[in-house]
Amino acid sequence: MLTFDPADTVVRAMAVRDGRIVAVGDVALDHIGPETEVIDLAGRTVLPGINDSHLHATWLGARWPDTLIGAAGFSGGEEKSVRTARERRAAILRAGELCASLGITSYTEPGLGPGEKGCFGAEVLEEYAALAAEGLLRARVTALRLFGLLDGASSLMDFARGLATPIPAADPSWLTVPGVKIFADGIPPMRSAWTNHCYADGSHGALLVDGDDDTDRAGNLAAMIRLAHDAGMVVAVHATGDLSIEVALGSLRRGDHLVHGDLVTTDQLARMAAAGIGLTTQPAIAVAMRGMLSEALSAEVGARAWPLAEMLASGVPLTLSSDAPVVTPDWRVHIAAAARLLKVSEVDAVLMRRLLRCYTVAAAGQDGAASWKGSLTVGRVADFCVLAANPLEVAFADLPDVDVELTVSGGRVVYSGEQLPAVDLQAHPGEMAGVGGGEEED
Repeated sequence: MLTFDPADTVVRAMAVRDGRIVAVGDVALDHIGPETEVIDLAGRTVLPGINDSHLHATWLGARWPDTLIGAAGFSGGEEKSVRTARERRAAILRAGELCASLGITSYTEPGLGPGEKGCFGAEVLEEYAALAAEGLLRARVTALRLFGLLDGASSLMDFARGLATPIPAADPSWLTVPGVKIFADGIPPMRSAWTNHCYADGSHGALLVDGDDDTDRAGNLAAMIRLAHDAGMVVAVHATGDLSIEVALGSLRRGDHLVHGDLVTTDQLARMAAAGIGLTTQPAIAVAMRGMLSEALSAEVGARAWPLAEMLASGVPLTLSSDAPVVTPDWRVHIAAAARLLKVSEVDAVLMRRLLRCYTVAAAGQDGAASWKGSLTVGRVADFCVLAANPLEVAFADLPDVDVELTVSGGRVVYSGEQLPAVDLQAHPGEMAGVGGGEEED
């Protein structure tokens, strides 16, 4: 079992009671009693539950298995939305099933609110609250509210009005709404990222926030961020161009984060690290879109985009995510893509740990939940997944072929493959549940 505690401790057993981890290591075996449910993992490897820090789950549930970008580039497929409460619920539940099958026990739904409709409308947030109250969520959800258009314009007036709308009540361990998302710009391949670099038509893109000119739009973006902070909200800013990133950094503070950061510079990363501003990026999107970015700007700019090695070395709180359904939600594919960006192909346990932490410990930190999830340590929630092989011993290109065989969320088995029993660790509330590994330290 890879605990991902500060010392990266590896143990062979873990005990769970009432949805929390009560013991790790050999001492966990002492908790096995006559009524304890025991899962013998026979040498398989346990990881903390995967936390996708940027996943449009409702949209994913409506579209799956179609993604916007496939093996052949932009594929799109038929666009699907949700119009009724029944369709919203079905999409969320379908995404939950898919996430569970991938070992995902937490995700951030980044952009729900009165500014949009369909898969991104405020009604989706209400449906999440209803599902949480009914105990039907398979993964913990962090939702960010959106008071403009997805990939589109927003205004200071609409933003202020949106902040005043109520947030549905829910158990914060299953559904929390800690912040807002703001679209600063678009993306480089669409020539809508705001950048110092020049597109083929001589343009540089622009901020999406309403305003009379660049200065006015930048001022309105800063005002939105201040309003959110005054309301006690954290802020996630979609920013891909170096100019949009620069403007956002002037107002963001510790605990906020940038989303994507395609053209982030070395200097900007250093300032983000010093200020405690996080970054979430998507390796598989970077691999798929580098050619399109190079075509839109230049080969030189394309080669410098998504500087993952610098991101990792900078000290920035970094999370990896999918942005599904833009691409697959499969974190194994994204970690393999990250290794391609880093030009690493062989087995590298140190790098694998680092990248896995971006999907577990770091993501929990971005959620403001590092004290109770993200690692397999006593007192934290029993969110974990079981893999058929130890990822630290697998070449990166082979990781997508390593099966997820069991997913447990809050001590409850939410997915079980054919190889392991679907034992419900909450079947007998108050009793101890032991999870044993093989004889090795996996």
